Amino acid sequence: MRLAASAAAALVAPGKGILAADESVATMSARLAVAGVEATPENRRAYREMLVTTPGLADGISGVILCDETFRQHVSAGRTFPVALRELGMMAGIKVDTGARPLAGTRGETVTEGLDGLLPRLREYAELGAEFARWRAVLRIGPGTPSPLAIRANAQALGRYAAACLEAGLVPIVEPEVLMDGTHSLGHCETVTSMVLLEVMSELHEYRVDFEGVVLKPNMVVPGSDSGASPSPAEVAEATVGTLNGVPATLAGVAFLSGRQRPERATENLAAMQHIPHLWPLTFSFGHALVDPALAAWRGEPGRWADGQRALARRVAMNAAALAGRYRPELELDPA
Repeated sequence: MRLAASAAAALVAPGKGILAADESVATMSARLAVAGVEATPENRRAYREMLVTTPGLADGISGVILCDETFRQHVSAGRTFPVALRELGMMAGIKVDTGARPLAGTRGETVTEGLDGLLPRLREYAELGAEFARWRAVLRIGPGTPSPLAIRANAQALGRYAAACLEAGLVPIVEPEVLMDGTHSLGHCETVTSMVLLEVMSELHEYRVDFEGVVLKPNMVVPGSDSGASPSPAEVAEATVGTLNGVPATLAGVAFLSGRQRPERATENLAAMQHIPHLWPLTFSFGHALVDPALAAWRGEPGRWADGQRALARRVAMNAAALAGRYRPELELDPA
């Protein structure tokens, strides 16, 4: 457990966040297609290699989450991705859930699956070089949702997953995401997120999980994407940090997901959180908000490899500035 606590602390080290590059094969293929890139295993591999070999990436990124396909692939130099990441000064993580599936007894809600055979899989990933893992639960705000049943089922799965991770020597990233889809208000999202986090913490406690070895990856509290509301970063930050009142002080840290926020807005919100008193490191574990600009700049063209890396490096630098209290929206206008 001490090793997990040390690794968890390294994941949320000052000035650093986590890069989520673990889209499923289907999701990544669709995103490549939209960008005009043929969705082949080689192009998916090349895209991830472009990301992780970005010069200086380890200055602002502690670890990279990968999917199973990428985890077993090799970078051009012949090393596996986990080995390459270690040599580049970053930790390798692995997505281990198998996705959200319909939850019986609810009206269209889901529970994330993948618990069958989980411990042996975690031990295999550890042998291949993984130091942490990630499991995402998905909850949606709507009429009567999320239901207590859906919250409880997903929280219990996260508890079982986290306990298995620690038994295998891996840091669990616990990700209960309340989606920003819908017309709900900021206050409604805050209430639901608080309920979800309380249930998740209760389940982690029931499974005797050592919180010092856990990184929480929750959503930021934002109004529904169709609500028409546009709160300030300070309002988002206050509501978001407020949902953490039931989180144990011993938790290693909190790495927020970006959801489908604009990259710049996610960074502004992250920066605003740093000014509110908190017990844990508050950092980022962004996917879209980091990699979308890189994919748009690269477009699968070998001659634009460096363009993609510069786009990623810029977004990482913006978020590192947010963590250090140096971020200002004006920085986004600087072409450097």
